[in-house]
Parts: sequence; C-alpha cells; structure tokens
Amino acid sequence: MAEHLGLLEACVVVGASNDKLKELYESLQLENPVPLPLLNPEVLHVHAPPFVTKENITEPGIGHFSRGQRRRSFIKKKNNRPGVAPGNTKSSEVSTGDVSVPKDLDLVALPQLCFPGGLQVSKELKDDHFHFLVFTDVFGNQTHGVVVQYYRLIQINQVFQEGLQHQNGHVHKHPQFYAPYGVCIISKHPYYTALKDCLSCLLGQLKTCRMADLDERVKEFSAKLALVPIPPPGPLHVMFTLRPLTIVLPSREDKDRPVIDLDLHLPFLCFTPRVLLQIITSILTEQRLVFFSSNWARLTLMAECFMLYIHPLRWQHPLVPTLSRQMLDFLMAPTAFLMGCHLSHYKEVATETDDLILINVDEGTISSDHADIPEAPRAAAECFKRRRNGLHVHYDLEAVHQGACMDINDLRMRRRRWQENLNWEIQKVTLEFIVNIFRDVSDHFNYEHRVFNTEEFLKTREPVDQPFYKKVLESHIFHSFLKDRLSRKTDAFTRMELSTRTEAQKMKAGVENPRRPTMQEMARKYNCPENRLSKRLGTSLPNLGEEKHLSMPRHASLTKAKIIPDVSLDIPAKYIKIFKLPDFPPPLVYQYVHHYYGELTHQLGKAIASLPTGDSSLLARYYYLRGLVNTLNYKRLEALSDFQNLYKTDVELFPGELVRTLVDSMQKEERAQAERRPELKRLLSKLKSDEKSELVTDDHVKKFQLPKSSMHLEEFVTCIQESGIVRDLATIHRLFEALTDGQQKVVDPELFRVFYTFWRETEAEAQDVHLPSEVIEHLDNNECVYKLSSSVKTNHGVGKIAMTQKRLFLLTDGRPGYVEITRFRDIEEVKISAASFLLLRIPSLKIKSSLRKEVFEANLKSECDLWSLMIKEMWAGRRMADDHKDPQHMQQALTNVLLMDAVVGCLQSPKATIAASKLAYYDKMKKEVPMMVPKTTVEALKHRINPSLCMTTPQTVDVLLYTPGHLLLSDSDLNGTPKLWCALRHGTVVVFDAASWSMLQNCIQVGTEQLNCMLGLDQEQVWIGSQDSVIYIINTHSMSCHKQLTEHRAEVMDFALEEKSSKYSHTQVYSCSADGSVIVWDALTLKVKKQFHLDCEGLKFLKLYNGTLWCGARDCIMEVRKSGALHRKLSLPEAVMSTNTTFSSFLLLVERGEIWTSFSDSGELCVWALTDLTAPSNRIILPECTGVTCIIRVKDQIWVGCHGSSPMASSVSGKIFVLDSESCSVRKELQAHTDSVQALCSAEDRYVFSGSAKHDGKIAIWKVE
Repeated sequence: MAEHLGLLEACVVVGASNDKLKELYESLQLENPVPLPLLNPEVLHVHAPPFVTKENITEPGIGHFSRGQRRRSFIKKKNNRPGVAPGNTKSSEVSTGDVSVPKDLDLVALPQLCFPGGLQVSKELKDDHFHFLVFTDVFGNQTHGVVVQYYRLIQINQVFQEGLQHQNGHVHKHPQFYAPYGVCIISKHPYYTALKDCLSCLLGQLKTCRMADLDERVKEFSAKLALVPIPPPGPLHVMFTLRPLTIVLPSREDKDRPVIDLDLHLPFLCFTPRVLLQIITSILTEQRLVFFSSNWARLTLMAECFMLYIHPLRWQHPLVPTLSRQMLDFLMAPTAFLMGCHLSHYKEVATETDDLILINVDEGTISSDHADIPEAPRAAAECFKRRRNGLHVHYDLEAVHQGACMDINDLRMRRRRWQENLNWEIQKVTLEFIVNIFRDVSDHFNYEHRVFNTEEFLKTREPVDQPFYKKVLESHIFHSFLKDRLSRKTDAFTRMELSTRTEAQKMKAGVENPRRPTMQEMARKYNCPENRLSKRLGTSLPNLGEEKHLSMPRHASLTKAKIIPDVSLDIPAKYIKIFKLPDFPPPLVYQYVHHYYGELTHQLGKAIASLPTGDSSLLARYYYLRGLVNTLNYKRLEALSDFQNLYKTDVELFPGELVRTLVDSMQKEERAQAERRPELKRLLSKLKSDEKSELVTDDHVKKFQLPKSSMHLEEFVTCIQESGIVRDLATIHRLFEALTDGQQKVVDPELFRVFYTFWRETEAEAQDVHLPSEVIEHLDNNECVYKLSSSVKTNHGVGKIAMTQKRLFLLTDGRPGYVEITRFRDIEEVKISAASFLLLRIPSLKIKSSLRKEVFEANLKSECDLWSLMIKEMWAGRRMADDHKDPQHMQQALTNVLLMDAVVGCLQSPKATIAASKLAYYDKMKKEVPMMVPKTTVEALKHRINPSLCMTTPQTVDVLLYTPGHLLLSDSDLNGTPKLWCALRHGTVVVFDAASWSMLQNCIQVGTEQLNCMLGLDQEQVWIGSQDSVIYIINTHSMSCHKQLTEHRAEVMDFALEEKSSKYSHTQVYSCSADGSVIVWDALTLKVKKQFHLDCEGLKFLKLYNGTLWCGARDCIMEVRKSGALHRKLSLPEAVMSTNTTFSSFLLLVERGEIWTSFSDSGELCVWALTDLTAPSNRIILPECTGVTCIIRVKDQIWVGCHGSSPMASSVSGKIFVLDSESCSVRKELQAHTDSVQALCSAEDRYVFSGSAKHDGKIAIWKVE
C-alpha cells in the first residue's frame, strides 16, 4: 500500500504540434483533399505529481504520495518538438520546459491510443468523445487511463493569417478547420466513471480558454486531482467537488477485490446469457479473444466487466482492450490474449488470423472458425441463467415512478445508488457461478504437501462438462486460483462457498471418507422417486447414538443439487459512508496545500470524534486516511500514531511498506520522540521484529504423480498423503507394514502403482453400482455401498453380499431383492467354517446376529478370509464407536477395511490376507486390550469430535470456548448457531457448530504460537490470548481476525470480564500476562482504561468476583483491589511445597466463602476459607491422579481435569472427577481421554466439553446432571 495512494498518476495532453498544423493549414489553402489527411499525434504536455514541495527541506523517501524519488525527465521545448519519446533528450537542454514523469510510465504508445482511429482535422466542430485505456507492464501491474477527445478552432498567428488574406491585393475568406486534442488522465486505479466526470469538468474550462493558457489550466486541474487520496478498502467512500459536479470515489469492498467504478450490467445489455457464458468460459480457458465495436469506449468497459465477472480468478495474459489501427499486428501473437479493436477491422481480422474468438459487441455475437468455444458446466450455467433473469438492468424502468430532479448532483446521486445496488447483485450472481464451477476442487487437495489431484477431480465431473474442465485445469488462471486455495485464503470465493453449502455439504466438510455415492444420490441418478426416501438429514442437535455425518462422501457431482445449492443469495449489501473532502485550494502554492492538508486532518478528526462508540470499521478507515494525510504533510509522529491505531480497529489496513518508509525517513529528533511514546515504541519494535522474521511463503502447487523409485517409510507417507487416499500418519504406517510384509522395508513403485490403481478403480466401480428402488427403500439416505462380493450361495439364496458403513445385506440374484443380514452393532459372532459340497470342503462364513435366531451362512470360497477380516474390523469399530460415543472410530474402521481390500487386491498372493490383517487395528485392540468403558462414563458421555480431522496427526486441545446462539434463526445465518471454539497448537483455531457438530471453520490462523485463553463478547467477538504477547480479536461474523492488541510484553495468560454496571457504562475486559502485568480494556473502544503490575512469579489466572480481582500465579493467589493494590495473598501450602509443584488453577465459591486450588504435580485439591488464607480447611485426594490441569464449576458441581502417570495409548491417563461442592466428595470418576485433560468449558450448565493432549487430541461432550 505504500505506492499509488493518490488518484492521479499523470495527465497528458496529446494532439498535433503547431508546426504540423501550420503546414497542414498552408496546404489546405492550395488544395481541398477529401478526406482530410491524417496527422501523427504527439505528446504536447505532461503533468505529474509532486506539484509543490516543502521549501528548503529534503524529505528522503517521502515525496508526494511516495513518488517523489521515482522520476525521470520528459523534456519538451515549447512550440518546437511536441512529440518527443521518453528518454530521448537530455535534461540540460531546457530548464524551464522540463516536466517530471513517473518512472514506470511509458508514453511511447500513448498518442496512438489516445487517437486509436487516427488524428484528423475537421471542417466542422465535432462532439466530444471519451474512451478508456488499460496499460499492463511486464509484471502484470495495470495502469488505467481515461481519454477525452475535443476539437478547437485552428488559430494561426496573425502575420501568417494576414498574408493569406491579402494575396495579390485581394481579400480572401478561407474556410475554418478544427483540430482534435486529447487529454488523458492516467491512474493506478480503475476509476473510469470518476475520471470521466473529472474530465467533463475540465472540458468546460478548456473550450473557453486561450491556447496559450491551456497548459496552465491542465496543470492546475492535475494538481487538484493529486490532492485526492484513494479511500482504503471498506465501507468509506471519498467525495470531492470539481465545479459544477460532485464526484465520488468508491472504495474496494476488501483488499482482495478491485475497485468497481463502471456499469457492470453493460454486457448484460449487449449479450444473451448463453453468449455471456461462452465469453466467460473462453476467458477461463485462456483463449485468444478479440472484442469489436464501432464505439471505442465500449471496448475497455466490456473487457473490464468480464475481468470482474471471473473474480477472484485473475487473467494472467496480455490485456489490451483498445488497439489502434497501427497495432493490429498484435493480433498475430501466439499466446493467449484479450484485445479489442474497431468494428471496421472485423473482416480483415477474421480473414487474416486463425484460432481467434471474435466478439461483436454491437451485435452481441461470438464466433470462431477454428477455435473451440467451450460450453460452461451445465448445472452452473442453468443456475446462472436463472439468476440473470432476476436482475433488473434497465434504469428507466426502475425510475419510472420517480419525479423530476431539480439538481444535477442529486440526479447523479440517485443514478449512482441504483448502479451500486445493481453492481452488487451482479457480483453475487457471477461469483456464485464461479463457486459452482470450482466448489469441489478442495475435495482433491492435500494441504500439507500442496498437491491437487487433477485426474481424480476430472473423474468426478459430468461427461458433458469434461471438455471445459480439461482446458481450465491446464490454465494459468486456475493455477493461480489453486495457490490461493491451498494457502487457505479467506476471500469472497471462500465466504460464498461456506454460506451456500447445503446441509449435506456441511456434514461432508467435517469427515474424511472414500468417495462413494449415497443412496440419495443413487436414487436421483437413476430417476428414482424422491418420496421413497423418507429419512432426511436433521439440522438440530444430532442423535448422538448414530453417526449420521459419517457417510457423507466427498464426491459431489452426481446430482445438480450437490453442485448448485438451492439457496438464496441473501448477502446483505454493505453499509456505505461518504467522506467529503474540503474544497480544493490553489493547488500550485505550498502554503495553500499545507493549509488544505491541515483542514482535511481537522475534518477527519471531527469525523472520528462523531462516530458512535464501537464502529471500529469506519474508525479504521478514518485513521488510515488521517495517517496518510499526516504523512503527506510531513507530520510523521502523528501519522505513525494513526497507523498504530489500525491494530485495534482493522489490522488488515495496516500499510506496512508505507510505515517502514515513513520510519526510515524520520529525523534523529523525531525518532527520539517516538521512542519516548510507549505506543510508538512498541510499533517501532514490532516493525523491527517483523522485518527479521519475514519468511518467503511457499505457494507452489504440485500435481500428484506416481513414484518412479522405491520408497522408504518417509517417502511412502508423503506419497500416500499426496494421493489423497488417507491422511492419518498411524494408518499410513500400518499400510506400509502391510505392503512390505516379510520383505525389505521399501515399497516398489510398481507395487504402489497396482495398489493405487486398484483403489481408484474400486472407487470408480462404486459409482456404477445400480441398486433397484426396492433395495434403496431399505437403506438410509446417507448410506453408501463400499464393498460388494461376487455372486455366492447363501442360506437365503444366491446373491451378492453388500457392505455399507452401517450394515451387511444380501442383494439377491434374478429378480433383485433385499435381505438384511445384520447391522454391525448387532453382530454376536463371526467365524469361518467348511461347508461340504460333494467331496470338497468349501470355506463358509457364518455371522450370528443378536436380532435373529438363524445364523447367516455364505459360501464365499476364496473371498472368505478377507470378508471375515473386514466384518470383524467393522464390528470392532462399531463397538468402539458406540462405547466411546466417537463416530470417528467407525469412520477409521471403514478406511481400514477398504485399505485391506486394496492390499489383498494388489498383492495377489496366499499371504495377502495375513498382510492385510496388519490394518485390522480395532479387531486387534479388541482382542489384546478389552476396553470396557465404565458405566458412569457411558452414561455421562454424549459424543466425541475430532478437531484435528484435517491434520495428519492429532493436536493438543489447549483452550475451549462455547458461545451461545439462536437456534430459531435460519440455517444460512451462521451467527445464529451456538459454536464451540477450539484452540490447537501453533495458533490454529477450529470452530464447530454446536448444534450439529459439523465443522464450520477448520483453520483460523492467529499467529504461530500456542494460544492460552479465549473469551467471548456479545456474540460479536472472540478474544484470544497468545504466547506471542498479542491479544487477537476474531469477528464472529466474518470468522477472521482483523484486530490485535499489542500492549502486553509477555505471554497473555487469562481474561476476566466485567459487565457494564449501567446502560451508560461500557463492558470492561481484564487481561494478564506472565510478567505480572494486568491491563483493563474498554471492550467497545479497545482503549486501555488502567494498567498495573503485580509482583509475583508467572501470573497465570484472572477471576473477577463482586468487584474484587483474584490473580493466580505459579506460587501464590492474590486478592487485588481494582486499583491494583494487593489486599490479601494465599501461598502454596507447606505440604506440597516440597514437591516443587505450582498452582495449576483455582476456583472461587463466594456464596460458600471458599476458594479451591489445584496443583500441577499433585492429585490433591485444597479448599480454603476466604476468612482465613493461612492454611487450607480441607484437602481432597483424587485417586490415580498425578496432577490437575483445569477446574471449572457447573451448577453445584466441581469438574476437575487431570493427567495420569503414563500417557500410553493403551491406558486411560486423562480423567475427569466430578465433585460435590457441598460435601467435597467425588461423585463421578470419568475415564475421559487417553492423554491428559487440557481444557474444560461449560455450555450453559447443560453440557461440559473436555479437550485432551496430543496423544488423544479429541473433544468429549458430557451431560451435566
């Protein structure tokens, strides 16, 4: 953001030189050619900032809008050489005629582009004409231009004129001629409408001024535009007055979106929906496109509209929407491009070139002789057409009921508001189209290794859509898009993709399962009646006994409903505020400009003071603008202070590059003053540390490729994860053991190829499974068939055994029928026996169910061992899932079973089943360590969820936070749902919908260090304290972190909330850090209300009760007045001091007059009387507990999280004790986790959530009695 902060980059006047006009005028007296000859346009004047500078002061690095040092001279002798190319002269030739030009501005082609049809003198005065330009440099950076052509009477000097009139003693009246001139405003920002309005204001002056005054008028005009700052992204627009018009500069919606200052509906007026889609798909597939129109102004506007339609994808190739007649050879370029030229060249271009897609804007047609015009994906196209029909694109129809407007600016404002609303609607429609095309790409990502599996994604596309996707996947546009997706970028695409998910897609996002069609998809695929599928996915609290979300497959292309969610685009328009700049001063005098900046700063200060408390979004924009103006006015300390305030209002706006330049330009005295101001000292320190820690981000994208050499375990893990087969490390290790059974511990590339091919072919075959509607009726909507046997003989007839994630059933031969064998949870016994057939003994599989007396028997022959192994694993996984209320066990068992099948299929040896048995994790666990979950645990435990599901290994759950919601609100309103916030290691936050337990956000990144505490505020914010000493504030609406509090100097450890005491007061938040600092914050303004320091070792806890602050440290617990004065102190009891332990938590029961304390390395709780803190009044010993990690109060119960002596996977080391607060006795002992309990939190006293350390990494949900 350090560059191009002003509206004006340069203003250039183009036309024919006086010498050429004089020469032409003389020739026209001798002859009268028709048509009049064309002249070569030349650059006549160039004006670029800075126009004024501070007298006698050198300001290194800070010129006008940071461009003062990026200059080269463009020299022109007045009335002599009007068309000099940049860099062709020396600065010593003329001292008064030099003009400063931006270094990166190339004016060589500008004259031709200002007159793309040629410069021609006219015998009559013609109308003014505007058109628009786009310049792109070799790095892809764009500059934009708006050109106005107007005509002036050719005025030859008086002596020459008199000589012509009195030739041969006769007076001759010669015809008048008019010469065209072009004025081009160049800007780094695409403000086409605003700059067009500015030029319209200038024209009124130019037409009435003398030719000698033209340069001065244009210079003064340019200097005024240089005073206009560009508004930062967000809800603040900037308005200024150029007589007689009031002009508005709209801001970008966010930092990733471009400025939109044109009529986005213009293509909708020119093209049918089908042609619109063909143009968009041609752009996405990087064709060579040429726009044609008889009106030059339409070309650039059309091209820019289509660039906005494909956002957030970005065109990566040459973009030249306006080609002059001398530039037509550009169309011979072999690369992809988007260009535009006059309609008169249409036949010539169509005849001379091949493989071009020709778009006639005037007639609304698209054609190509040789290039294929790809069709858009069918379902996405149909949705786009429906949305297009709902748009109202004719202003006159919408305004027919309105009365006449007496003020031109009011009329313009009315039209602009209509256009802004329409632009917003069109953006939603086109963005939805892009989302519908690319919604499923994330299903084929491996984020850890940045891999996209192209082939597997293509297989999930409909056959009719394959040609489009094959071209798109090879494009530069899509490659750049993949980089952003693999970097988990949160942009407009991400937000719409999340907000338009169906319930099935929400469930699917929270699981990791092999792709299989569900019964619901199968029914739709084969046109089965929808009303036969009676069971539906619910949206309320789940039935925790059934893992309804387990079977949602990642494949989502079999039905239109999966690709195109049938949801409305009720995305509310943003609230917009307009800030009006003061009237422009005489812009070429430094004193006036300095006073103008002072007035602008004053008005921004008034706007800041008048804002309602808590409107941080607008406040941030005002701070940004004021910081920018202070920078331009050389008030560096004030500018730094304004930019520092962005951390508390919207850190996304922080202009890091500009601030670094500003700091580097500070004088020694200014730097010393900054060091004396605490907030600026922190800013300087942070800039220094950030500069040292800057890392080059890895944004590469890999395509999955089969290995070409043998792989050891490490390479095998990477290859399996990249392939997308499975992510979990432990499972991959077991797969490696299975594939290398009895061999050298390497996997041969040919073996891996066979295994991978078998896995993918099994997936593909599952898509073609056809179940009759009579069979589908017996299955749940979300069930998938994962394994189908060959046709076998059973005691229920001949048929195929089918396995879903819930049951086994027989698909009978002949007239297809359904015979249920058993659900996995109902199995009592699985064994292999031998059935007699003539003289043969055929292996037979017997399955006994608790719901049937008759044993099911099937002669599976060679498949018997594999089916026995798979069924036992599913049975064991089902029991584990039921006992531990953890549906992921069933999901993992299913993955194990499918891997077994692939191992046996690829090995093809007698020992293949033995090798596959290494994957039977749950069956082995059931045999070796029978895990009987205690009855008290089973009764209290409701459900388990895995926050590390999208990661390769389980992560420690450091902090948990529950935020209530409103279940009656619509499903599309994510803010209405209760949420569970989970902080994992390395600054990762995962968010669950606490109504359905689906994952809402799998990765909100806040720093890179461990997170220590979280606090929810008014369902609007979540405060997070980090080891890096920063408090991060997440907006619960956008699910992004835009605010940071940086006042702490050590790890932020805990928060305490003080509700407002009256309707006029504000909520206050107390935060503490490990160095003993306590800061009191105003929750609305984020200002520091108070700050004090406590003398203690490692401050860790903070609690506020009845106006008194209780602070817990490693060695003591203190009662502190709000002023920070120490009132009382509780020290470690002598009984535990010898164990070198510390306080791990404390709990205050004010109504009982007690304080409960726990210790990090002791299984003892101490209860103290508030009246006597010298010694505990009661001690509670917790059995088999080596230390307490956390303690909370729920109703009249005390819940205590502990860790055991040995965190082994086979033993329970994380327990929760539920104590009665009155009797101080243990009510329940819950076997919670296989690693220590790290976090506890309560959900409205109805449920308790517990999170564990990394060997377990799960979150358990417990019912409170």
